Amino acid sequence: MTDFTSTSTPTRTLSLSDQSDQTETLQPLDPAPEPETASVGQPAPRPVPRLTTTAAQRTALVVLVAIAALAVAFIVMLLVGVSSESINALAVFATPIASMVAAYYGITLSIQQVRSERAEKEKAIARADAADAASRETEVWASQMESGLRVAMAQLTAARIGTDSVTKAAGTPDDFF
Repeated sequence: MTDFTSTSTPTRTLSLSDQSDQTETLQPLDPAPEPETASVGQPAPRPVPRLTTTAAQRTALVVLVAIAALAVAFIVMLLVGVSSESINALAVFATPIASMVAAYYGITLSIQQVRSERAEKEKAIARADAADAASRETEVWASQMESGLRVAMAQLTAARIGTDSVTKAAGTPDDFF
């Protein structure tokens, strides 16, 4: 395995029948510039932008290509002459084209629906996780409040102060403490 980042250039020996000692210098396909030879002032080359299309653009392109194909078939029919055979031939061309466009549209629509359902599922899972976390926090808070109420009740009982009003305010059953 050749390390293309090293400064030494690897060589290999080729055995040829007419030349016994011939070597070939191997060059990396995309050589990395050496740190001392790289110019500091030159900006890095910008990547070539890729052509990206949306689903709506692709659907429109398929429909336009189908319309163009049907137009060519119609023009050929007019050039050949309008007859029942040419109309039947146009129907033979038009039916598969229309079927393919309809199938492409149906598949594209199904893919979009699946994608949106997956996004909704992710949102629902995130909401359920948030509700679960909030529920756990509420349980922790309620446990802390109950613990504080028990401590207060124990201190009031130890001080021989009536706790009936505290029990009523807390809304707890009589046998809770």
